[in-house]
Amino acid sequence: MNLRSIFSYFSNDLAIDLGTANTLVYARSRGIVVNEPSIVAINKITNKVEAVGHEAKEMLGRTPGNIVAIKPMKDGVIADFDVTEEMLKYFIKKAHNRNHLLSPRIIICIPSEITQVEKRAVRESALRAKASEVFLVEEAMAAAVGAGLPITEPSGNMLIDIGGGTTDIAVISLSGPVYSRTVRVAGNEMDESIIQYIKRKHNLLIGERSAEQVKIKIGSAAPLEERMTMDIKGRDLIEGIPKTITLTDEEVREALSDAILTIVNAVRVALERTPPELSADIMDKGIVITGGGALLKNLDLRIKSETGLPVFLAEDPLSSVVMGTGKMLEDIDLLRRISAQ
Repeated sequence: MNLRSIFSYFSNDLAIDLGTANTLVYARSRGIVVNEPSIVAINKITNKVEAVGHEAKEMLGRTPGNIVAIKPMKDGVIADFDVTEEMLKYFIKKAHNRNHLLSPRIIICIPSEITQVEKRAVRESALRAKASEVFLVEEAMAAAVGAGLPITEPSGNMLIDIGGGTTDIAVISLSGPVYSRTVRVAGNEMDESIIQYIKRKHNLLIGERSAEQVKIKIGSAAPLEERMTMDIKGRDLIEGIPKTITLTDEEVREALSDAILTIVNAVRVALERTPPELSADIMDKGIVITGGGALLKNLDLRIKSETGLPVFLAEDPLSSVVMGTGKMLEDIDLLRRISAQ
C-alpha cells in the first residue's frame, strides 16, 4: 500500500448537507459523492427500508398501501428521528463504497434558528449512524464559504440561501453571523402553493412532483420577457377523472406571490437590522443568493427591484452549502471558528 492510498484510507471524513429536499455528501479529497433526494420508502408491515434517495422519490405518490415514502426532514430539521438515522446510514455507506469499518468525522449543516433539542437530534442521529465525531455548521455560513465570499475579512457579506424547507438569510463578517434569520418558507412551500392554487382555480388535484416540475419550468418571481405555458395532468375534483389543463407563467407567479413576498420581507428586515458600517459594504458588494430556490426565474431581479441593491446568483447554487462544508473539512481552523456547537 503506497503512501497515497494510506492517506486516502484515513481521510474518510464527510461533510453532509442534510436538506429537506436533497442530501448531498462531500468526501474529503474526493468531492461530492452523493446527491440524492431526502426520501425513504418503508414497508409498513416489516418496518424495513425498501429504498432511499432517487429510487424512493420515484415511488412518491405511487406506492401500494403497505409501502410509504417518507420525507424525514421538515423545515430543515429532523421530523422523523429513526428514518433520518436510516437515511444517514445509507448515505454514509454509499459515500464509503459500502465499507462498514469506517467511522468518519462528519460535519452537518443546520438552519440558523434551530433549537438545542433539534441540534441534539441531528448530532445523535449522526453518531448512531456510526460517526466518530460530529460538527454542526450553520447553513448560511457554509453557503457563504461555498459561494466564495471573503467571510474571514472584517467586511459585510449578505447571503440568502433558499433551500427546500428553509430560507436562511445572513449578514456575515469576521467568520461569524452578525445577523441571521431562518424563514420556514422555501421550495416546498412554493410547491404547496402551486398545488393549492390549481386546486382552487381549476378544480384539479396534482401531486408534489408535478408541482415541482411546474415551478422549475415556468415558475418566476417577476414578469418574464416571453410568456410561457405548460400542460399539466391531474385529477378533476368534480368529475373524478384524469384531466389536462394548460397553465401560464402568470398564473404560477400569482400562486408563488405570497411565498416570494415572505422571503423579500425577511430580506428587508435583515437590511434594517444590519449595522451601518456593514450596510455600506453590502451596498458595494451586493447580495448573493444560493440554494435550489435561487434558480427560480427572475428572483434576482425581484430582490434587486425591492432593495435597490445588486444581486448575484452563486456559481452553483445547488451545491454551495456542501462545497462550503467540504472546504471546512480541508481547513480545520476555519471549521473550529465557524462550527455551531
